[in-house]
Amino acid sequence: MKYYPAFLDLTDKKAVVIGGGKVAERKVRGLIKAGASVKVVSPSLTAGLERLSEKGKVSCVRRNYKKGDLKGAFIVIAGTSSGEINKRVARDAGRLVNVVDSPSDGDFIVPSVVKRGPLTVAVSTEGASPAVSRAVRKEIEKYYDKEFSRYLRFVESVRERAMKEIKDTARRARFFRSIASEEIFNALRDKGFNTVSKKVLAFLESMK
Repeated sequence: MKYYPAFLDLTDKKAVVIGGGKVAERKVRGLIKAGASVKVVSPSLTAGLERLSEKGKVSCVRRNYKKGDLKGAFIVIAGTSSGEINKRVARDAGRLVNVVDSPSDGDFIVPSVVKRGPLTVAVSTEGASPAVSRAVRKEIEKYYDKEFSRYLRFVESVRERAMKEIKDTARRARFFRSIASEEIFNALRDKGFNTVSKKVLAFLESMK
């Protein structure tokens, strides 16, 4: 089965998660970070979901799943420990639905994600092996460490300056290529953000 990779804008959109275990909690936290309005349906909840409910981060319906629970949902995640219930949720949804541990029963899979500031790297094996996805993600996390997060925030502001201060389009293009070069990335890993940021700013001045 082939999947279409996509980043969904879930801001203020209704997300329904059926299930209250550890896997469901992980999905819920991801949805909250994406700005979704999350409802959880489960007769029992993890301590983490209880805390999220107490803080008003999610709304919780503490009972078994019913078909009407999906009304108005933009995205649905079936994350119970029951394969039968998960399949029922998938049939009832009729919209974007992810079935935990049984990708073929849903419409999309949730990739392993590396987040470094504005950089998001999604890793998927198209459902062949979630374990391999996680292993690759861990390798990427080591390769693109927290220094990259600082650098990307820095580059965002530097890019705005370059657009205003470097009038010649060819020189500006050269500058943009330089701040995304392999040389810069290697220097970031070897020497750190402070050294690289000074180098970038010096090059910006020379390009004016």
